[in-house]
Amino acid sequence: MTPRSVLVVGESLAGTTAARELRALGHTGPVTIIGAERHGAYSRPPLSKAVLKDPGPYDPPVQGFDGLDIDIVRSPATAADMSRRTVTTADGREFRYDALIITTGAEARRLAAPGRRGELVLRTLDDARLLRSRLQTAASALVVGAGFLGMEVASACAARGIPVTVVDVDRPLERVLGGYLSAAITARAEAYGIRCLRTSGFATLAGDPVHGVTLPGGTELTADLVVSCAGETPCTDWLAGTGLADQLGVGIDSDCATAVPGVFAAGDVTCLRGGDPGPDRRAPFWSNAVAQGKVAAASALGLPPAGPPYDDYFWTEVAGLALKVVGPLPAIGEPTTVDGSLDEGRALLTWKHPDGRSTVVAYGMRKRVTALRALAEPVSTQ
Repeated sequence: MTPRSVLVVGESLAGTTAARELRALGHTGPVTIIGAERHGAYSRPPLSKAVLKDPGPYDPPVQGFDGLDIDIVRSPATAADMSRRTVTTADGREFRYDALIITTGAEARRLAAPGRRGELVLRTLDDARLLRSRLQTAASALVVGAGFLGMEVASACAARGIPVTVVDVDRPLERVLGGYLSAAITARAEAYGIRCLRTSGFATLAGDPVHGVTLPGGTELTADLVVSCAGETPCTDWLAGTGLADQLGVGIDSDCATAVPGVFAAGDVTCLRGGDPGPDRRAPFWSNAVAQGKVAAASALGLPPAGPPYDDYFWTEVAGLALKVVGPLPAIGEPTTVDGSLDEGRALLTWKHPDGRSTVVAYGMRKRVTALRALAEPVSTQ
């Protein structure tokens, strides 16, 4: 049955994508978005790139809904009642729905205990503005976590001439990209002025206010600036008692449907349950938020989704080098083909997989995403 009203909880990329897709698919009934972000909807990828690098003021482009007849409520959701089909907000209002799409995203995982001062994270526009202001006076920096965000923050520090050390149990981006690319990126980062320190266990924050990290064995490193880039935590507190969420987030299937009829989810708040393309997994990337937002909208309307609930494309910038990736990850072993030179910072790499798919990486090479997707397409055996 086509729902009369659709409630989207979360003014995130996934949420705004879902709302727009509802209208694009012909839904004419009420659409309401409940959001907690005081700045409204904005794109997060520039926060760790343009915002930290550009000394000027940054005002994110406004994502309006002109002509789409979508109601925006800026008060965080605090509770949901699945049997009554209602969501309650912090200002005491109650919203009913026929179909619910959960898109509340995630928040930065903090390593410091509540109330402990001095730890910086990067997840919101306010986080980015605070970090940028601190970068203007910092003489040294420590970054805990060598994933995408950690390496982007470290790159921003190095670009400003700030000595920076990245601490992690693995080499930069190794868990996601694999050993071959990690080795190349580590070498480039160190040449760029980023010290990459691999530890035998997890580092802990030191001091209150935080002034450094303590390594396994007791060695303490200090810095003017300490930034935790240790992943994210799905925003699911408001779903307490519904049975929809666990520590990985809200579980969804290939239609972005949850375990409760009429309730769907998309974006960083989700965990894609096992099956195709594999076991339970979180994939908090920009491209997946868009893909899942569209799938959730179609499923909420009882329509077949036009594509899968994931998109194996992402991009990052590390040590002054742009990296675009399409295909399954991590890329194990050496690439099947290398066109160009990693040492010179310009190469196109391909990994062929037994199932016919490929992973294609543009390493410092200008290449359209459509071209990378075409190269990653399975080769037909017919």
